[in-house]
Amino acid sequence: MNMQSHVANQDPPAQVNTLRVVHHDPCSAQSWMETICGPHHLQVSAPQRLQFQYSATVLKSMSTVLGRIQYGTDVRIGIDEAQLNCYSISLPLVGQQELRLPTGLARSDVNHGVIISPQVRQELTIAGNCSKLQVAINRDAMHKVLEELLLHPAQRPLVFEPRMSASDGAVAGWWRMVRYLMQETGLDRGLFDEVSITRDIERALIKGLILSQPNNYSTELADSSEAAYPQYLRRACQFIRENAGEDVQLIDLERASGVSHSTLYEAFRRHCGISPTHYLKRYRLHAVRQALLEGPVRQNISAVAMGWGFNHMGRFSSDYRKCFAEAPSDTLERRR
Repeated sequence: MNMQSHVANQDPPAQVNTLRVVHHDPCSAQSWMETICGPHHLQVSAPQRLQFQYSATVLKSMSTVLGRIQYGTDVRIGIDEAQLNCYSISLPLVGQQELRLPTGLARSDVNHGVIISPQVRQELTIAGNCSKLQVAINRDAMHKVLEELLLHPAQRPLVFEPRMSASDGAVAGWWRMVRYLMQETGLDRGLFDEVSITRDIERALIKGLILSQPNNYSTELADSSEAAYPQYLRRACQFIRENAGEDVQLIDLERASGVSHSTLYEAFRRHCGISPTHYLKRYRLHAVRQALLEGPVRQNISAVAMGWGFNHMGRFSSDYRKCFAEAPSDTLERRR
């Protein structure tokens, strides 16, 4: 495989990784893209003409990939339901592509991008002259930011309207942000090697996509804007975010919110779908996961968990597995 990978040799580890790869055979091209997006089928109309070129910047806090891709010949990509591990958002710089779904056909050109949601069976046809931008957002990261916006657990997968404008409306602003980030990360990585910067950038990128592109949660998000929540509930949630690593008790939340136990409990149930203690535990679990993905590769899982308020390691491991469908050690192994 003809691949050049450049990773800044810094301490702490760089939070931006640059990838460049060229392939001339379909199997290698498919294998490479499976590392980015997950399993799929690749059909190449003229294998002898394949000139697969891929370059990308990886923001490592939440594994978001900002890339450019072209195949050099007509290809068809088949995607089975629930196989992808990410949301793939692409916009042609030249040429065209078509996304076929059970609900119809979405054509894509320089003014219209497409989103491939991982829960849908679909087929993407890319013209040989098509060179495009591609953003790959990890499915877990998308789910996490969605729940932050909802302030309660998401009960069903997030599915976007597949066709998106690149010239009108809020989502066009999202594409301008993508272009800017790709340009800046390509010029100088100094600023983007700070984890606090890349974390906020990735969260803003994902949040912007969820809020600007129609999806099956758009109505609920519009109805549950921050202004719709009681001020005392927002104070309690803010207190949790700022003190989750401490020994937070329910009485502390009552004092921070300024209301009684029953009033606070009912507000969490009504607006967040869970109790205050469950909200705190979920926040801590996400914080531990973020630390495992961002911190040193040899860090101690128990020490990280205890730093976020978990004192019973067996119970922590069980809760972690239920929340993320993997053990903490699996998360750390992927980080390595």
